[in-house]
Amino acid sequence: MVTQGILKTNLNPSPPAPRVSEGGDQRSADGADRRAWVEEAQDSVQPLSREQVAEMGLDRPAVSVWRVLWWQACAGLGLAILLAWFDWSWGWSALYGAAAVVVPGLVFARGLTGRLSSINAGTAVAGFFVWEFVKIGLTLAMLFAAPRLVEDLSWPALLASLVVTMKVVWLSVWMQSRRGQVSGANWKNRQ
Repeated sequence: MVTQGILKTNLNPSPPAPRVSEGGDQRSADGADRRAWVEEAQDSVQPLSREQVAEMGLDRPAVSVWRVLWWQACAGLGLAILLAWFDWSWGWSALYGAAAVVVPGLVFARGLTGRLSSINAGTAVAGFFVWEFVKIGLTLAMLFAAPRLVEDLSWPALLASLVVTMKVVWLSVWMQSRRGQVSGANWKNRQ
C-alpha cells in the first residue's frame, strides 16, 4: 500500500486474476477473490477531515443557475438602458440580444431542474444534452426572428448585448467564489 495525497491506494488497482477452485468451479473462486479485492479497496479509503475539506474548497456552495440568470438579465438590461440613452433602436436591439441569452437559459435551467432529469445519472446526462440543444435552437430561432421583431434593428448593439450577457457568467461565478472565501474565512475564525 502506498499513500498518495489523502487516499491510500494499492499499486495494482486491478482485481486479481481468476483462479480455478479445487472442484474446478472457476466462478466461486473468482467471486471470493473479487470480494476480497473490493473489501481491501474499501478499507484503504480514508474520509476527509474538516480541515482538508476546507483546504480543497469543497465546503463552498455551488453557483446557482438562477443567480447566474439573474446577473445576466441585470447586465443585459443595464446595457440596453445605456444604449437607449444614445438611440432608442440601439436600446431595443440590445434588450432583444439580452433576451436571446436569458430566455433560452431560463428554459434550459427549468428543464434541468425538473423531476425527469433527476431520476438517475443516465437521465441527468441525457437531459443535459437535450436541454442544451433546445437552448441553442431557441437562441438561433430568436436571432433569425430578430429582423422581423425589432424595428430598426442594430446588429452591433444586439451582438454586443449578446456577448456581454453571455460573459456575465464569469462575473457571477467570481462573486460567488468571493462570497465563499469570505464565509470560509469566517468558518476558520470560528474554530
